[in-house]
Amino acid sequence: MRMLLMAQMDTEKASGAIESGSLPEIMQATMDRLKPEAAYFVALQGKRTALMFFDLEQTSDIPSIAEPLFDRLGAQLTLVPAMDFDDVGSGLGRLS
Repeated sequence: MRMLLMAQMDTEKASGAIESGSLPEIMQATMDRLKPEAAYFVALQGKRTALMFFDLEQTSDIPSIAEPLFDRLGAQLTLVPAMDFDDVGSGLGRLS
């Protein structure tokens, strides 16, 4: 299932990761794990935020995705099912 992962990083932990040089490694490991179809890095609500669209194969994969971001960056995570335009059209076609 296509998902959106939004990871809002704790400012102090993310700043420490920048100072130590580990932030790129943490993000690369996350990207390698998820193989996202798209990834964006933004400031959202005053916090460093990563947005990644990826395919979640099993819900049991969530802990291995989330725990490194919780532990190393103090991230607040949001995982949301996401559709592309074809998915929306297919779903709307089932209405009746």
